[in-house]
Amino acid sequence: MGTPRHIPTPTEAATAARAWVSHFAKPAAIGMTLAFVAGYIDVVGFIALFGLFTAHVTGNFVMIGVQLVASTHIGVLAKLLALPVFVIVVALVKLVVQRFSRTERRPLRPLLVVQTLLLLGFMVVGLAAQPVVSADAPLAILSGMFGVAALAIQNAVGRLVLADLAPTTIMTGNTTQIVIDIVELASGHCSDDNAARTRLRKMIPALAAFAVGAVFGGFAYHGAGFWCVLLPVVLLVALALANE
Repeated sequence: MGTPRHIPTPTEAATAARAWVSHFAKPAAIGMTLAFVAGYIDVVGFIALFGLFTAHVTGNFVMIGVQLVASTHIGVLAKLLALPVFVIVVALVKLVVQRFSRTERRPLRPLLVVQTLLLLGFMVVGLAAQPVVSADAPLAILSGMFGVAALAIQNAVGRLVLADLAPTTIMTGNTTQIVIDIVELASGHCSDDNAARTRLRKMIPALAAFAVGAVFGGFAYHGAGFWCVLLPVVLLVALALANE
């Protein structure tokens, strides 16, 4: 007979859960987790909702141009609504951060909680909208706006609350700075080696996490549909629990 399998006691399980959650309080873990979530959700929204970008608004302008010129069936209304929704949510986050600045509390946890709820809305409404046959169907638009709002919070948090981390939603700037720093360090013409290496230590993990999230998001949506959004929801819950 084999050795009996040890079943963790409630105390042991709680200790293990706290240890797992505590990893998400480290700055590097926060940045990589958020970058993973952004890449993941951006791909899910793009695949599920006919080319809707949730993590950044510039891509939606490109898709609008494609629709107007090529007369495809990617839909325009959701892409047009993404900008005002994004702007309104960022403005609201700014007001929340200003209000919290008058107290000793950090706004990170409540903002992560709201982002989590918005992602749940993205998932639930997306499930209700199945099968999505038109990008401009009412439920498809509503699902997309939940996704845009969730990532708008993350964009604003990156600027207002986690400004010491690398951007987690748009990788163009990160990639550009990484290349510049690597070339300067390799050529010996870097004015501040320590600053360049510090940037690389922040930006390279964020870029890698975003890329991994994008790949995972594509495969996850292909295999599970909108249910795949549960993974980033769990990750955000862990971040919220670990960060005051």
